[in-house]
Amino acid sequence: MDRCRTGCLLFNNVRKACTIFNMMDNISIITKFTLSGLNGTTNFRVTLFALTLLCYCMIWMVNLTIIVTVIVDRKLHEPMYIFLCNLCINGLYGTAGFYPKFLIDLLSPTHVISYAGCLLQGFVLHSSLCADFSFLVLMAYDRYVAICRPLVYHSVMSKEKIGMFVVFAWLIPLYLVLVSTITTSISRLCGSHIPKIYCVNFLIGKLACSASIANTIIPAFNYTFYFLHFLFIVWSYICLIKTCIFSSENRSKFMQTCVPHLLCLIVLAVCSLFDLLYMRFGSRHLSQNVQNFMAIVFLLIPPIVNPLIYGFKLTQIRNTVVQFLCGIYKTKLFCGEN
Repeated sequence: MDRCRTGCLLFNNVRKACTIFNMMDNISIITKFTLSGLNGTTNFRVTLFALTLLCYCMIWMVNLTIIVTVIVDRKLHEPMYIFLCNLCINGLYGTAGFYPKFLIDLLSPTHVISYAGCLLQGFVLHSSLCADFSFLVLMAYDRYVAICRPLVYHSVMSKEKIGMFVVFAWLIPLYLVLVSTITTSISRLCGSHIPKIYCVNFLIGKLACSASIANTIIPAFNYTFYFLHFLFIVWSYICLIKTCIFSSENRSKFMQTCVPHLLCLIVLAVCSLFDLLYMRFGSRHLSQNVQNFMAIVFLLIPPIVNPLIYGFKLTQIRNTVVQFLCGIYKTKLFCGEN
């Protein structure tokens, strides 16, 4: 009798264990994610689609204007303008990871994304944001050398070194985010619901069945690495202000070239911090529309504001654009003709 009871208990335990393992296998096989950020926008999706499309077209127009202007005008083949051109290219790269999918979702009754597509979108958005900080660091370094160490500027900012800086400014963010994406992709997931309008690695990692050391250490390293970027920019501006405060010529250079860069940095830092704080400490008490705005603010404001700031503030870019428009339209508006 005891043997029979022991055998039955053993059989039941084995069956329960098998059931648990089967459930875990079924949970971990996830091919799609559901995005729930647009669930409350049914009544005004057409209007939102039109505004989003207009915004995306404006992003392309202002960034392409700066890119083409810098490429065509040889007078602008200088370090600061080359870095600015790459900053605008990165703006188009980052927004391409969000706006096309978002526009499709606005017209679709279901909001799903494939597992591979989700990882790719997270990779593009993260790497674009990191590359923004990389190019802003290069632009800050360029201004620091130009104003604080003008005698060695041409040796420090030679064509070879500029090319090397640009390559590393692209490769380092891509590499760091690729490592983070790979560690996220090998995690066993226990869910497929993402409470946002796009995918990010952090939210995918929160769906993992168990915490991973790699998924904790690698993002922490990336955050620290780019926080050091921000500290370097702060240090460079402290040096710039000390140098410019007693020189009217340097003050003029600072106002002309450093103020646009500083404004772009503040916009990007505030927008990034906005989204990061929301992801880490987001409140369920906020409405879905407010959450959506917080999620896309770094994809909406910097790609439009950065080219406009430099386009209006930097005289050489503004004059080149005006001359180009004057040659096309030949109107009083652009040429100042009587």
